[in-house]
Amino acid sequence: MHSAVFLIEFGAVVLALGLLGRFAARVRFSPIPLYLLAGLVFGHGGIVPLGGSEEFIEIGAEIGVVLLLLMLGLEYTAGDLVGHLRTHAPAGVVDFLLNALPGAAAALLLGWGPVAAVVLAGVTWVSSSGVIAKVLGDLGRIGNRETPAILSVLVLEDLAMAVYLPILTTLLAGAGWAAGGVTLAIALGAVGVVLVVAVRYGRHISRFISSDDPEKLLLVVLGLTLLVSGFAQELQVSAAVGAFLVGIALSGEVAENTHHLLMPLRDLFAAVFFVFFGLSTDPATIPPVLLPALVLALLTALTKIGTGYWAARRAGIGERGRWRAGGALVARGEFSIVIAGLAVAAGVEPALGPLATAYVLLLVVFGPVAARFTEPVAMWVSGRRAQRRGVASAPASAPVAGAEPEPVPVRD
Repeated sequence: MHSAVFLIEFGAVVLALGLLGRFAARVRFSPIPLYLLAGLVFGHGGIVPLGGSEEFIEIGAEIGVVLLLLMLGLEYTAGDLVGHLRTHAPAGVVDFLLNALPGAAAALLLGWGPVAAVVLAGVTWVSSSGVIAKVLGDLGRIGNRETPAILSVLVLEDLAMAVYLPILTTLLAGAGWAAGGVTLAIALGAVGVVLVVAVRYGRHISRFISSDDPEKLLLVVLGLTLLVSGFAQELQVSAAVGAFLVGIALSGEVAENTHHLLMPLRDLFAAVFFVFFGLSTDPATIPPVLLPALVLALLTALTKIGTGYWAARRAGIGERGRWRAGGALVARGEFSIVIAGLAVAAGVEPALGPLATAYVLLLVVFGPVAARFTEPVAMWVSGRRAQRRGVASAPASAPVAGAEPEPVPVRD
């Protein structure tokens, strides 16, 4: 009987996710908020609470986090990360100051303490690479001059996660200063060793793992990733960081083939992860934190726009491209939920999960809108200001044109 209930419940969840994903694709919208809402519907306090399949969904959510970070690591080589760090480090510092500090300040103002401040700083800091990549593709901006500036910010955030997550998991473990320092040293040492090995011996590792048989390649890479993630979890480094480092160590044809093989599996378990995060959030706890989430979302949307504008300006991009870069970075998504999920599992602050859910729902919806309309709105405001300055400085006898001149189309 229990087996039948499990199959019915889990099948209903997966079917619902598939239908929601199809709907999101049809309206050109990110499915992440829909998955979160589905979790709220199926969770405790929801309309149709689950019973027999919740434990399996929790395990699937852990696999989802591991696969998300593995696929992220596959996008880069260690050399790419080191090169981006050297070239675009100032943009990463500006990104951190403008977007992480508001989250930390909000947690402290709410009286949640320093650990929750570190968590909420990460939630507000990291943009959603998946949502942003989809939006850029939908808007036809992949080849724009400002796109490398956008990608440099995203890459630096991804690289920072390899340092941030070990720090976060050490704090969440509640270890003392001595034990926490040892754990953090082990974590950062492991990250450094893997990066060095990946730079020097990445080709040899990839050649050893490589296989012409997709089945064997899938089993070896997936097994290695889960094994390393498990050992990383035992060392308090974070399973997510272990998976990320495995992805970095693989390069070339192996990384490309693995990416294609694992993408459907990643999408399935990532969707399960978002549902599980919704399951762990009681819908009744969201209204009390909706106002702080809205204020924080508006503030950090503006700071992300400022980040993108500054990074594009530093890269020599024109005015329009700077505003497009800023608007593109607004969306938050998978990493914000991963970070909040770690804190919720550790029991840091009961209101943190609902606040993160509301925050991500707001910005994952507003992000594509900001990407589309930040530039035209900014240029319209700039034009109106220029027109008013022109009118104010014109002689009293000079006639004022009734119509605005047609702007010259420019592709920055």
